[in-house]
Amino acid sequence: MLFALCLALCACSEKKESQNNEALTVTTEKATLSNDYAQMPYVGCVKEESATMVSFTGMGVLKTLSVSEGQKVHKGQLLAVIDDAQAKSALEAAKAMLDQALDAEARMKQLHDLGSLPDMKWIEVQSQVQQARSSYDMCKKAVDDCKAYAPVSGVVGAKIMGVGENVLPTEPVLNILQIDRVKVQVSIPEKEISQISETTPTTISVEALGDKTFEGGRIEKGVSADAMTHTYNIYIQLSNADHTLLPGMVATVRFGNEQSKPAITLPVKAVQKDGKGMFVWTKQGDKAQRTSVELGETVGNRVVIQGGALKEGMEVVVEGYQKLSEGTKIK
Repeated sequence: MLFALCLALCACSEKKESQNNEALTVTTEKATLSNDYAQMPYVGCVKEESATMVSFTGMGVLKTLSVSEGQKVHKGQLLAVIDDAQAKSALEAAKAMLDQALDAEARMKQLHDLGSLPDMKWIEVQSQVQQARSSYDMCKKAVDDCKAYAPVSGVVGAKIMGVGENVLPTEPVLNILQIDRVKVQVSIPEKEISQISETTPTTISVEALGDKTFEGGRIEKGVSADAMTHTYNIYIQLSNADHTLLPGMVATVRFGNEQSKPAITLPVKAVQKDGKGMFVWTKQGDKAQRTSVELGETVGNRVVIQGGALKEGMEVVVEGYQKLSEGTKIK
């Protein structure tokens, strides 16, 4: 029994030693100097300058749709046609009635000129011609309305209807987007909206274009806030002659162009405090080391490091620091 007890104590001792040597998993961030930390980034979305819906004034089955999404179109270009067989039949009937009325008018005019036709009868004949002409014009317009033309120049954004579908009056078939100029929509908290004017300089980068940077133009500010988020929408104008910016792209927007003194910034949660002052955990080799810091201003959820032992290039623990102590093995 004494021998078995000794074996058990040795096993526990080896297990405890193994656990003490096991490295804790943490997340680190390399300390990097930056001079744009004062320009707090906002997330925006690229919007078209304007969107125009294309529809028919009549109803019918969509017969042809001669454009595709993303295609450039010009004002007056034929885009779509609905079945016009019924409208053409009505036009032919109206044309026959008009011809008949004009023929009767010509015959009655001779009698009226000779004084053989009363004025009342002559006025009745002229009224019938006018009614026939109005009916013909309406039927002709109905035939013309079976074709949809581009009301503006732009790019086809989306095809809403497909060939063979039944189209109702004023129901959108497709839309045309004007993207020679675009605008970036950004939501700004109400406590910050007063700091932004029409001429506030902006820098906009778009990840979808390889973080390409653009200088924003005039700013339009919304006048009503979102009741849930208490934010105001602003719209930053951008020139887009080459159509590289497309509606829906996500953009990062920074306001102001003042360059701050380069400094290291870290997440606020990574900074700890004890009896000796403020510090962060850094990774030295495979072990955690306490590194003192002096804090500056807070920008969003990050804080500026203005002094202390932290140097550029050090790896700072930003997650998993709760169980660390000096010399703890980490990975």
